[in-house]
Amino acid sequence: MESTYILPAILGLILIYLIYSYNRLVGMRNMADKAYSNIDTLLQKRFDLVPNLVNTVKGYMEHEREVLEEITRARTEWLNATNIKENAGADQIAQRALKSLFAVAENYPDLKANQNFMMLQEELAGIENKIAYARQRYNRTVMALNTAVQRFPTNLIARLFNFETRDYFAVESEQARRVPEVNMQGGESR
Repeated sequence: MESTYILPAILGLILIYLIYSYNRLVGMRNMADKAYSNIDTLLQKRFDLVPNLVNTVKGYMEHEREVLEEITRARTEWLNATNIKENAGADQIAQRALKSLFAVAENYPDLKANQNFMMLQEELAGIENKIAYARQRYNRTVMALNTAVQRFPTNLIARLFNFETRDYFAVESEQARRVPEVNMQGGESR
């Protein structure tokens, strides 16, 4: 009589493990989606500031049109991004362009003293810190999800229910990793 309870008990434990693992994977996927959404929201805030920043800077930096165009291009690429890699690429372009912009702004004392510019620069610095934190959180969440999707025996459940690994929010190219060079002698900034 004892053996008749063993098989149902084993099947019950397997079912409980399946349900637990599935629910855990769903929770991790939702956390990754939320973390990505937080990054997207912060990038939206950053790029909403860009037109104001460009308008504030335009009058002072007639010769620095390249930097302003690069910022505008980054915003356009971000708006057209359809996945995490494209989004990260646009983010890298924006970071480079904004660093160049603030470095070039050092040549314009009137601009540095402009109240709008100072306010936008401060707000942008706060958003950049939040973006960095959100990227770290997203990558930690993705690492946990990817580990669960790849680790045995959860990987069997992940495959059964089509859970997939995610891409990290990372710098893709060697060019994006380079620090921008700014020539303060009136030449081009790169």
